[in-house]
Amino acid sequence: MRSSLKKLLNTKIQLFGFRAPTSGKEKAAFDAPYADGRNSLSSGLARSYTATETGYWGFRLWRGGELYFNPEITQGVPFSGLAGAGAFTNGELTRSAGTKPHLYRQRFFLRQTFGLGGGEQKVEADLNQMAGTVDKNRVVLTLGNFSTLDVFDDNAYAKDSRTQFMNAGFIAPLAYDYAADARGFGYGFALEWYQDDWAYRIGRMTGPQTPNMLPTDYRIFKHYGDQLEIEHRHTLFDQPGKIRVLAWRNKANIASFQDALAYINTYHPTDMQAIFAVRTGEKIKYGLGVNIEQAISEDLGFFLRAMKADGKTETLAFTETDASLGTGLSWKGNAWNRPKDTLGVGYIYNTISKERRSYLEAGGISFFLGDEHPNFKYSPEQVFETYYSMNVWKELYATLDYQHMTNPGYNADRGPVDFAAMRLHVEF
Repeated sequence: MRSSLKKLLNTKIQLFGFRAPTSGKEKAAFDAPYADGRNSLSSGLARSYTATETGYWGFRLWRGGELYFNPEITQGVPFSGLAGAGAFTNGELTRSAGTKPHLYRQRFFLRQTFGLGGGEQKVEADLNQMAGTVDKNRVVLTLGNFSTLDVFDDNAYAKDSRTQFMNAGFIAPLAYDYAADARGFGYGFALEWYQDDWAYRIGRMTGPQTPNMLPTDYRIFKHYGDQLEIEHRHTLFDQPGKIRVLAWRNKANIASFQDALAYINTYHPTDMQAIFAVRTGEKIKYGLGVNIEQAISEDLGFFLRAMKADGKTETLAFTETDASLGTGLSWKGNAWNRPKDTLGVGYIYNTISKERRSYLEAGGISFFLGDEHPNFKYSPEQVFETYYSMNVWKELYATLDYQHMTNPGYNADRGPVDFAAMRLHVEF
């Protein structure tokens, strides 16, 4: 009876990581030549944790039609209020809600699949995916409340901070300022066309009313984020791989760094958050990136993401990065008789535009960055991360994670800084 009910509803409940001082993420103290600014990464010893529990419910409505609902409970405390770095060390932190648990609707969306032939393809049961078969050639419409990253910029080896790399720079390119509320979700649609070895995707999503804040701007024909992605599946040396090219364009009430810098030079304000004073109209922000995943063997996989944004305006909804590269390797544990274990090694390289850099050098404060020091020394931010995910029992996993960050917040005077974490994850 229980098995039949699970198959009917495709119900999965996921409990992810309780992170506390003894089983959580800890940041070591580091040297800094001057006091922490308003949006500096704290130079002292600090601890952070997140705890999220998510329910995954799916219902078949009609032929090809599926409805999904994800309630989630979250709580957590980020380092330095999530400020002081381009790369968030834990991709879950954007959804944390403070020290008290908070229940909210994470997703509620419809997926409709239209078959176009080409032979049947088996689909395995997964989170927000029901088991069954689909046509190899097909059109898929996703409509409702979900995340842009549910459809775009997928990668088999670096996508989920609950089970893979923890840094946000591995769940998506950090320069991808995709439209979403502060938790990373929104409303809109995505249309996918799968044809032989190709896939084409377009979509439009809502953004926040105010950059990086929670309330949604529902005026999807006035303010929005558009994406266009082309994917090609291939075989290289008898191993599968994919290449994706992604272009995006946002239209929103966001501030120009050039306007913010002019405001500082003209008015010399005591509050250097000049971007708030110059959010006076709609502006366009856009970017282009490439995403590669390639199996080297049955157990070893390689990935690389690179993206460049125009960098003329403030961040709408993700991180303060204008060009980013993330790459690495992922090993399954078959070689050491631990087939469910995974070892990952990755590297992130982030830069900012000359416009954002000039604003910070003038002492400007943006949403996540700003050391308020007149001798701000710019340098690209870099992160090395390695993790080992160990299968403890059935679907219970324990992960040890280490990250080394140089030039946090693009400031050569700060860091390097080390982060260590433990993650617990169970799924049933």
